[in-house]
Amino acid sequence: QYGQCNVPTGLKDVRAIAAGGVHNLALKTDGTVVAWGYNQFGQCNVPTGLKDVTAIAAGNHHSIALKSDGTLVAWGYNPFGQCNVPTGLKDVQAITAGGFHSMALRSDGTVLAWGFNQLGQCNVPTGLKEVVAIAAGRQQDRHLKSDGRHHSLALRSDGTVVAWGYNMYGQCNIPTGLKNVQAITAGGAHSVALKTDGTLVT
Repeated sequence: QYGQCNVPTGLKDVRAIAAGGVHNLALKTDGTVVAWGYNQFGQCNVPTGLKDVTAIAAGNHHSIALKSDGTLVAWGYNPFGQCNVPTGLKDVQAITAGGFHSMALRSDGTVLAWGFNQLGQCNVPTGLKEVVAIAAGRQQDRHLKSDGRHHSLALRSDGTVVAWGYNMYGQCNIPTGLKNVQAITAGGAHSVALKTDGTLVT
């Protein structure tokens, strides 16, 4: 409906992609970003001169880019400050965008989160460290009376998972004994873990 499936003509040399609520981002091998789809809030208006990008993330209506120097650039829908990158934030190695919040994983294994926090999704647990991956609930489930996309996940180096934020549907209830996790992702109101043996836990 908003052209989010209309891949720009001639787009090539893409090395990473991200899908938001109704917009898309593509990271090219030259470190530039291309965006298309729903753009009412400017989430597809890639900042002029943006380059040296190494990673991208798309929230419901906002976009984030991680640059090679470890700094972030964010644009789009911002009523909750999800595009207000914390002053002095650097040494970032990974990013994720939730429905209305953003998260950054720093090279020291610590996590920062900002934006909509009414449900505690930006309240990173005290003492959380040795994190190797992060994920934020980021899609709306039209079939739920309450909107999801308000929880956060962190994967630690020991293969365990930590979760916080909105939990009406148990998306933050880590299964007892869950370990040996190598990747995580967060939906609107559910969470998924990929174990080292190739199996999934949801």
